[in-house]
Amino acid sequence: MNELLLMCTIAGRRAAIPAIEVQSVIEVDNITPIPGTPDFILGLTALRSQALTVIDCALAIGLEKACTSRDQRAAVVDIDGHLYALLVEEAHDVGEAKSEPVAVPGGFGEGWQRAARGMVETDGGPTLLVDIGQLVSGPLRQAA
Repeated sequence: MNELLLMCTIAGRRAAIPAIEVQSVIEVDNITPIPGTPDFILGLTALRSQALTVIDCALAIGLEKACTSRDQRAAVVDIDGHLYALLVEEAHDVGEAKSEPVAVPGGFGEGWQRAARGMVETDGGPTLLVDIGQLVSGPLRQAA
């Protein structure tokens, strides 16, 4: 496959975001809450005079526990002209996918089944390949 990936940790799991989709990795200092938004949208932050919507990746996957990051690292991505800061527990380095994606094992849970494009082999071992569009969409909601 040989795709470059931003290696990170989301909800305690090894994860990767395709590097081609990442504009930069930032440390998020101030987040301004947005009333009435779902829990996984933490609010807005600024980067070079541009507003970014801050997404808690763990909550966006549908997990109950929010991201626990000491330094508030986020991958900045652009989806259809809108900038998002995807908050991760850790952003490690850029690595390379050594295999094509394979199905996510069932033990990872429904959230990862939806939010990952599959598992890829990397120098650090098997890694979940994140689908950024699914993270920005947030967890599936049950109809009332």
